[in-house]
Amino acid sequence: MTSKTTPEQPLPVRTVLQMVGGWIGKLGTVWVEGQITELTARGGTVFLTLRDPVANVSARVTCPRGVYEATVPRPVDGARVVMHLKPDFWVNKGSFAFTALEMRPVGVGELLARLERLRQLLASEGLFKVDRKRRLPFLPGVVGLICGRDSAAERDVLENARRRWPAVRFKVETVAVQGPYAVTEVTEALRGLDADDEVEVIVIARGGGSLEDLLPFSDESLVRAVAACRTPVVSAIGHEQDNPLLDMVADVRASTPTDAAKKVVPDVGEQLTLVRQLRDRGRRVAGGWLDRELTWLAAVRSRPALADPVREIERRAEQAEQLRDRARRSLGASLDRAEDALGHLRARLVTLSPAATLERGYAIVQRPGGEVVRRAADVAPGAELTIRFPDDRVTVRRDSAT
Repeated sequence: MTSKTTPEQPLPVRTVLQMVGGWIGKLGTVWVEGQITELTARGGTVFLTLRDPVANVSARVTCPRGVYEATVPRPVDGARVVMHLKPDFWVNKGSFAFTALEMRPVGVGELLARLERLRQLLASEGLFKVDRKRRLPFLPGVVGLICGRDSAAERDVLENARRRWPAVRFKVETVAVQGPYAVTEVTEALRGLDADDEVEVIVIARGGGSLEDLLPFSDESLVRAVAACRTPVVSAIGHEQDNPLLDMVADVRASTPTDAAKKVVPDVGEQLTLVRQLRDRGRRVAGGWLDRELTWLAAVRSRPALADPVREIERRAEQAEQLRDRARRSLGASLDRAEDALGHLRARLVTLSPAATLERGYAIVQRPGGEVVRRAADVAPGAELTIRFPDDRVTVRRDSAT
């Protein structure tokens, strides 16, 4: 639109719409992927809405019946398709729509291949790592539940959880669990429950279904929203064999909604039994410990030192007296032996004394100072000597050197 307009020189509606139609006509054709909703057929034309699988965006499409019937298998509401579209603008009504030139269903094999590529991408970012998964609270005060409206999954979770723990409280968010609105509604409910401080765990539950029915729970935006939650999330989608990507990113995977109820709240009967068992075990342990201590105390009290402490003192006194007597005897024997040795020594000394020698008929020659003369050569001529006998002595002088 390059025409200059002013309040004084406006363009007529037909001219503006013709210009818009011309501009749209230059866009050409485009291949688009989306999900079919609101499918109706009137005469030779099939009318449908092509919805974005993630965002809340859609476009009207008119499809010639021949193009629609040539598609095998024929698409139905909720089917994922790839369409070759040409944009059209109807000047008379000022409305815009696409005209389908060709339609191709997205096969299961292609869907699985896309899911595998997405799984590898998310795994490489660490969204499925075990170390980032959080443990569920033992007994949550409030459980958030996201499920379909009036669904069997809702009844299974609520009834089984309340049967196990009647006091459990739920905050239920009912949403579309398949179709084009499922991803948006589940994501919004998830964020709302995650922002609620009362909710301690969130359960996302849905019954079984085909691969196409469960596709919303493998959507990238929903998976990332679960990964960003601060509240632990339990995935209970489909049956045991179903494995949407939500199962991999959730903190806990439950095989069924009933299994989710068992994982979220404990069984009151089992817990009471466990309490009784632990109480009985505690009693046995405490009783055994008390018995061992009483046995030890009785053994200690039966020892002589405690049973008759005076007897122990008397025994120790007897030992002291015995030791004293032994010491006296030992000391007396030592003194007797010393006295005998002294007597023997005295006798020997008496035997070896000069008097004893004289008694045997000998005489002792001494100088005036008392020194004993042992050799004649030691006496100088003229020296005075004393000769001692047993009863008397005589003084002599040496007059010669002979």
